[in-house]
Amino acid sequence: MKFVEWIEHHRRSLIFVAVALTLAGMFAAYSMPVGLFPVVNFPRIRIEVNAGDRPPRQQLLDVTAPIEETLRSIPQALNVESTTSRGSSEIFVDFPWGANMDLALLGVQSAISQILPSLPAGTSYKAIQMRPNVLMPMSAYALISDSVSQVDLKNLTTQQIVPLLSSIEGVAQVTALGGQDREVEVKLDPSKLKAFGLTVSDVTTALKDGNNLTALGHLQDNDLLYLLLSNNGFTSVDSVRNIMLRTTGDKIIPLTDLGSVQEGTVPQQLLVEDQGKPSVEFDVFQQANANSVALQAQVEAKLSTFMKTQPASVHLVKWYDQTQLVRASAQAVEEAILIGLVLAAMVLLLFLRNWRATLVAILVVPMSMFITVLLLYALGMSFNIMTLGGLAAAVGLLIDDVIVMIEQIARRAGAPDVLLPQSSVLLAATEFLKPLTGSSLATIIIFIPLAFLTGVTGAFFRFLSLTMASALIISYLLTAFTVPLLARTIIDFKKWHDPDHGKETWLKRTHGKLLRGLFGRPFIIAIAVVAMVVVGYVGFGHVGTGFLPKMDEGGFVLNYRTNPGTSLAESNRELQQIEAILKQDPDVAAYSRRTGAGLGGDLNEPNQGDFYVRLTDPRQRAGIDKIMARITDEINAKVPGVNFDTAQLLNDQIGDMVGRPQPVVIDLSAKNPAVLGDVAQNVAAAIAAVRGVDPASVNNGVVPAGDALDIQVDPAAAAIEGLTPAQVQAQVNTYFEGDVVTQYLGIARDVGVRVQMMGSQTDLRRSELLNIPITTPDGHVFPLSTVAKINFVAGQPQLTRKNLAQIVEVTAEISGRDLGSTINDIKQALQKPNLLPAGVTYTLGGQYQQQQIAFTGMLEVFAAALVAEIILLLFLYERFILPIIIIASSVLSTGAVFVGLWLTGIELNITAMMGMVMILGIATEMAIFYVSEYQEMEKHMPPREALYEAALNRLRPIAMSTVAMILALLPLALAIGGAGDQMQQPLAVAIIAGIIVQLPIVLLAMPVLIGLTLRKAR
Repeated sequence: MKFVEWIEHHRRSLIFVAVALTLAGMFAAYSMPVGLFPVVNFPRIRIEVNAGDRPPRQQLLDVTAPIEETLRSIPQALNVESTTSRGSSEIFVDFPWGANMDLALLGVQSAISQILPSLPAGTSYKAIQMRPNVLMPMSAYALISDSVSQVDLKNLTTQQIVPLLSSIEGVAQVTALGGQDREVEVKLDPSKLKAFGLTVSDVTTALKDGNNLTALGHLQDNDLLYLLLSNNGFTSVDSVRNIMLRTTGDKIIPLTDLGSVQEGTVPQQLLVEDQGKPSVEFDVFQQANANSVALQAQVEAKLSTFMKTQPASVHLVKWYDQTQLVRASAQAVEEAILIGLVLAAMVLLLFLRNWRATLVAILVVPMSMFITVLLLYALGMSFNIMTLGGLAAAVGLLIDDVIVMIEQIARRAGAPDVLLPQSSVLLAATEFLKPLTGSSLATIIIFIPLAFLTGVTGAFFRFLSLTMASALIISYLLTAFTVPLLARTIIDFKKWHDPDHGKETWLKRTHGKLLRGLFGRPFIIAIAVVAMVVVGYVGFGHVGTGFLPKMDEGGFVLNYRTNPGTSLAESNRELQQIEAILKQDPDVAAYSRRTGAGLGGDLNEPNQGDFYVRLTDPRQRAGIDKIMARITDEINAKVPGVNFDTAQLLNDQIGDMVGRPQPVVIDLSAKNPAVLGDVAQNVAAAIAAVRGVDPASVNNGVVPAGDALDIQVDPAAAAIEGLTPAQVQAQVNTYFEGDVVTQYLGIARDVGVRVQMMGSQTDLRRSELLNIPITTPDGHVFPLSTVAKINFVAGQPQLTRKNLAQIVEVTAEISGRDLGSTINDIKQALQKPNLLPAGVTYTLGGQYQQQQIAFTGMLEVFAAALVAEIILLLFLYERFILPIIIIASSVLSTGAVFVGLWLTGIELNITAMMGMVMILGIATEMAIFYVSEYQEMEKHMPPREALYEAALNRLRPIAMSTVAMILALLPLALAIGGAGDQMQQPLAVAIIAGIIVQLPIVLLAMPVLIGLTLRKAR
């Protein structure tokens, strides 16, 4: 059965299947999960280790180094990096892309569990896989109140809100940060202890003995078994006050005679604020495959209902909502598709002047989109910035297939001399099936190499390429099997005829003159090619390079650090000046701050933290880069004592999942690690002077902990007083931190009882430290200076290691300049004499390293796509000269990408390089349309005339498809939808620039070049 007969026989089935799949796609679009990122397993695990307050060097030797050595032995572990601070370590383990990260996480946990018994007592750890839904919340809120205490706000959060939201299907976890925990403070007066002949140990023993719950046995009575309990536990602060003690004179006194007993809060070096007020934050994390938009709607509904039951003085503030960017992306894609479709329809209407023919395209393109969505749904994918971007970018390619098929049908069946035009539709489609198949394959096969791309580029852009490839395959099938049937049904060829049939339009006449002129003067082609190469080279030299496209996410992170060792109170005072700047900025809608903690679980000291700044509606403000630069300049001018950097959350988050988030990361290593500190400071000063580097963001990587006072107890002097060094240390600890000696069950959680000496911490100065009274077992008191001396210890810096070797990382942000140019100048700065002493080497990491990996991968993909296109062309034409000419013209058109990016001020990044790869396929597709027509006409006329006539015949369809593709991609290229379009903007600009150049190459240069080969053949 011939193709025409087969389609005719199954016409109803084909239409039914297409419509049914479209309706199923509509349902899938409604049911499909929505998220910001595709579900990606990043091959990186973070381990947080806590082991008390050991100095960094001791923490490294006792804790970090043994764990590092153990982790290195895990199968497939590539790199082990660590940062060691006072009493804490942060360790990262990298694995190959594609590794089973569930097994890798189990391997890490198993390895650490085996070594844990050999580590210092009290060492604990937490291991997590670096995934977007683990690092950053879907949404974040804060509870604020002027009248409700921070203790009660935290209890409200942890005891009511967290369980409420955790019950929602799709919520992975809800975490709380900030607020305070209740405890009982027992502050003892040293003079009263001395007067009554008691010690701190006596008070501790009395509190422990007075707070107990003991099982005394069982009693059987009347065939029943009873458990005998003795419950003398504390129930409130009053019960603690009622503890009685016996003095040395056998006198019984209440605890309150020795000092004060009152409610207090657990000491912490942490401060969380929202809008400048103390707050309790809670973050909602989604499960990997959850529908974030629907899930956030449920969270909002639950919180709205819950807050109606709370006092009016408690305010709920949402300071972060990831789904806002998701919704903006979806809306932008919808707008881009609709606008692009309308503009492309106008092209069809302009050339064919028939609304029925236009209607066919308007129907088929959405059908292709919905069936693609159905396929993505079946593959378990979601709507995210990659799949949505792929759908938006595919519109121009989909309209291209439909246009060329409709034009072919219009030219054949729409001719006035055709007796049975409706019957000629399928014949025209059959005639066009071979070039349509070849051209579709030319575009589809370029996505095959992308499937083998690794790293961040492969992880994210694999979803975009799969979406576009699926759309193109479905578009080809609909164009081949459905468009002819729809055209025959919808278009009335008896009343409508091809408006250009038999007419020499201005476009065709001009094209013919130019073509004949070039046939007579082929050297003009050579001049034009040289000019295009030169212009492309100039564009390449002027276009900046980056990693990911710049997006306006509607907010940014401001990471800060005050001087090392700065107290929490002083850090707070300095940061309030930054808060004043944020409050006065008209483009800032809200902000939240963490001091001593950070977004994503960063390892922070009390002098470190971050702000998250949410901006106002993007339609009512300037671009986010300008706002960030303005706020940066103002902070630099008004708050010079605070070092900080700013970054949008998306880039920051992706950077955290693969390494360092900063664009500039310089890893310094040396044979003698002792010199790294001084070298790092010199390097930091050198790169701060490089144009494009934000001086305020430069971090020399030397992060000292706060200074320490080392109290050295003389064992002999302590023994004379009847004490051991440990007993002296315990009494000093009681003066400052105090000891939680027992706990009792409160309303919602355990309440600790902390024993502490009066006149401690805030009331005591460094010079008075040696005057602390120490009490002996026999009751006499002496100053600490009798048995100890104090040495000042400068703060030790954090220690960073990579694969067991110590390094120092110098980092910086970039402002107002592209990544590639800035790094080139940094490399030159690092080559200055005497900056790096002998034995000191450096490597570049961060975003630049990821960019280089991505660019190398994309170049490999480009080369593989080039080979694939050549193989396809050889199968199509079985001649070497035609593939060479076609591929040469396609490669030449990619040079226009650099010019397009340069003129539009867009950086060459991985999205733009994706556009370059696609240009290779699109340009080849355009050439196949022409060469196939030439081969067909060569059968009936001389080759040179066939070249000329084929160009005239393909003028309208190629011009129509090119203009329609440009207009369909124009909304993306202009990024009219904001953040949703900005991710794909470089791709759209690259494609538009490439096809603008390819159009004259195919219609003017290619016929002449093929003609020259014919002349040589003769």
